[in-house]
Amino acid sequence: MPERRRGAALEKALLDAAWEELAERGYARFTMDAVVRRAGTSPPVLYRRWPDRDQLVRAAVVHIMRESLLGIPDTGSLRGDVLALLREINATRVQLVTVMSAHLAGYYQETGTSPDDLTDPAVTARREAVGVLFDRAVDRGEIRPERLTERIKSLPFDLLRHELLTTFAPAPDHVLEEIVDTIFLPLVR
Repeated sequence: MPERRRGAALEKALLDAAWEELAERGYARFTMDAVVRRAGTSPPVLYRRWPDRDQLVRAAVVHIMRESLLGIPDTGSLRGDVLALLREINATRVQLVTVMSAHLAGYYQETGTSPDDLTDPAVTARREAVGVLFDRAVDRGEIRPERLTERIKSLPFDLLRHELLTTFAPAPDHVLEEIVDTIFLPLVR
């Protein structure tokens, strides 16, 4: 007989099951019953935490975003740090980007939200993580802090996401270098 899960372990199992359902079936075919079956639990256990599928989807996305935080590289230069982070995202996050954009399109339409609403850096802790990378570059004198708007900070990552969504495959390395060298770095120096 399997051990009964409680607390954080149960919540993690439920959110992992919800994410797996989203990744495999998309939002249009996502059901609370499928999550219950996948998690091996009962409907009251799930509904006690999330009364409807939209709340469960939101919780599953925040959960996976927090779990999938990447380490922030420290190569000694802004160029090296941004390229290393883009390469890691490119190598490991194509499915995440695809699910967040393509599989959840129906969710955004039904709830009147957007991917930005689900991936709020303040909620997922991404802003603080990437902020360290830029703070180090300012401290090293590589960039001018007044040029670091939130849009500029997100630009290399937004361009990579666009590339991933137009190809549904990792971007070639020369594309990553072009994003950093010809688009991003000239804006911050």
